[in-house]
Amino acid sequence: MSDRALGAACVLASVAMAAAARDYSAAFSYEPLGPRAFPMLLAVGLGLCGLWMLWRPTQGAQAFKGIPWVPTLWCAGAIVVYAALFQTLGFVVATTLMTVPVGMAFGGTWRQTLAGGAALGLVLFLLFDKVLDVVLPVGLLGGL
Repeated sequence: MSDRALGAACVLASVAMAAAARDYSAAFSYEPLGPRAFPMLLAVGLGLCGLWMLWRPTQGAQAFKGIPWVPTLWCAGAIVVYAALFQTLGFVVATTLMTVPVGMAFGGTWRQTLAGGAALGLVLFLLFDKVLDVVLPVGLLGGL
């Protein structure tokens, strides 16, 4: 896919995101920005990046030379599986399992990535749950 085609796809996706997020509203006001702020921010960022890819000179086929496709696909697959199992397994378990293929794609061992993923999942869960008061799914660890 050329840079310009990807840029056009990003611009179209950002317009669709902004249109979908336009009608987001909460039943009651619990924060000043509301639920549409984050998707709109993402849509603006995606749109600006897409416009940049449309505007700048293209690198052609040389731009993709040397990309490690196998680790890249492992990371993309891990993120898709993470999104699919996030609610069922819970944040901590899903994050721990997602970090193993991603960490190994960057040269880590399975033990390092499993330990790092468990620590990351637990620390981030506690940060979001206790400090930021953001509810995350507990999944399999619900009884603890």
